[in-house]
Amino acid sequence: MGDIAPRELISLADDEGNSVTVNVLGRDPGWSAGLEAEIVVQTPFVSGRIDLILYSSKLESWADALDRLDAGEDVAWMEMSNGPSVFIQLVGEGDCPEVVVEDESGSMVTVRVPLVPPDDWIADHRQRLQLVMDHWVPMLSA
Repeated sequence: MGDIAPRELISLADDEGNSVTVNVLGRDPGWSAGLEAEIVVQTPFVSGRIDLILYSSKLESWADALDRLDAGEDVAWMEMSNGPSVFIQLVGEGDCPEVVVEDESGSMVTVRVPLVPPDDWIADHRQRLQLVMDHWVPMLSA
């Protein structure tokens, strides 16, 4: 393993300037079982970010979400938790894939980002997840 901690758990972007990323920032100083993270949305129209805490079960549910996406299903990630939710729809309102970031419990803002990820994006995200889990999960206590 290198000395550099993996940062990008999710990185979805297109050539139109639309992107949604989930960045791992480090261990949560207030909770030893959590990782500080952020969701960053960038589009030519709107940009924003929101903090979140990741823990092992959220990382495991992201793995399940990737499996469902690979099987052609839309997914909701972190939908039943406090904090933001991420929905990935393979065919969104504009007949192209879209990512919906919803912060119902905080700001009450929802952002819908249409984007067409590269063909190999699911395999890329499985690798990103594995790097994050290999580096960070051993440091988290239950």
